[in-house]
Amino acid sequence: MPFLAAFGGSWVSLLALAAVSLTAQDALHITPMEVVHGKPYVMVMVNGKGPFRFIVDTGTGGQAMVTPELADQLGLPRVGQVRLTDPSGFGGQRTPVFEIDSLQVAGVEFTGIRAVRHVLSNEDGTSMGLLGFTLFHNYLLTLDYPNRRLMLASGELSKDEKGTVLPFLMPDGVPIVTLSIGNLRADAQLDSGGSGLSLPERLVPYLKIASGPVVFGYGQSLSTRFQVRAARLGSDVHLGEFTYAKPLVEINPAFPLANFGSCPMQNFTITFDQNNLLVRLAAKQKVFRIDSLPSVIRMQNAPTNSAKDLGLVPVG
Repeated sequence: MPFLAAFGGSWVSLLALAAVSLTAQDALHITPMEVVHGKPYVMVMVNGKGPFRFIVDTGTGGQAMVTPELADQLGLPRVGQVRLTDPSGFGGQRTPVFEIDSLQVAGVEFTGIRAVRHVLSNEDGTSMGLLGFTLFHNYLLTLDYPNRRLMLASGELSKDEKGTVLPFLMPDGVPIVTLSIGNLRADAQLDSGGSGLSLPERLVPYLKIASGPVVFGYGQSLSTRFQVRAARLGSDVHLGEFTYAKPLVEINPAFPLANFGSCPMQNFTITFDQNNLLVRLAAKQKVFRIDSLPSVIRMQNAPTNSAKDLGLVPVG
C-alpha cells in the first residue's frame, strides 16, 4: 500500500538505484517465500546480521523500509528524513531515513540502501521490514506463489501474443497494468502488499453490479478513516488471457487506481522485467473466482491521480 515521501522540505526521488554484487556465474538465485494471508515474506540479512523476516511489496516504489525496532537493534545511521502523506491531502508525518550498507536476499547483495523507518501494519507485525519494487530493478524478479519461492535472475522478457507477457507502467516506481472490466478499461497496481481486488469508488457508475455495494468495513490511512464496500460484479475482469469470473470486489474512496492485490496475485507465478516494463503471468488455469474478501484493508497510503513528479515516490 503506497504512500508519498519527501526529504526535508523539498521532494526528491527515492528511486536511487542500489549497487548490486553479482558474478557472471550467478544467473539464478532462489530463496523460500512464505505466503501468509496471500502476502509474500522472505528472510533477509541486514549488514551481515539476521536473518530477518521482510515482506516483499511490489506496491512500494522505494527500496526498503525497516521497523523502529530493527533500526535501533542494528544502530542504523540516520541520513535524512521523509514526509509521509496520503491521498486525502490532510495531515502527514515525518520519519527518519536510514542507510543500510548491505542487504542480502536470495544470495544477492544490495549495497547503499536507503530505508524508511516505518511501523508496519498489525497484519505484518511479525515482519521487521519491507522490500520495495525498485530494489530489484537490475533483475528479473519472480514471485512464484504456487511453489513458495522468490527468484532473481539475469535476462529479459519478450512480448508475446498469448496474453501472458503484458506491458506495465511504473510512473511512481510501482507496476501498473490495464484491467478489462466488461467494456471498461482500468489502470491497476500489481500490489503484493495489497489485499483483494479493489476498485476505486469513482468507477462504480460505469460498472455492471450484480449485487451490492454493501458496507464491508473501514480502512485506515495516515490521516483518514474511510468506508469500504463490497460488491459482486455482473461482468468478468480480465488481465491478459486470465479471467476473474464476476468477482466479489472491494470498493473504496481512497485508491485513485484499481488494486490487484495479494488475493488475486497468489494464483500466479509472476515475473517482472523493470528494464523492459514487461510482466509475465503463469498459472495452471485461465479462469478464477473471488467469492470472499480478505480482511478489511488498512491502507497506509496510495499515489495521487496526478502525481507526475518523479520525486513523488509511493512506498507502502
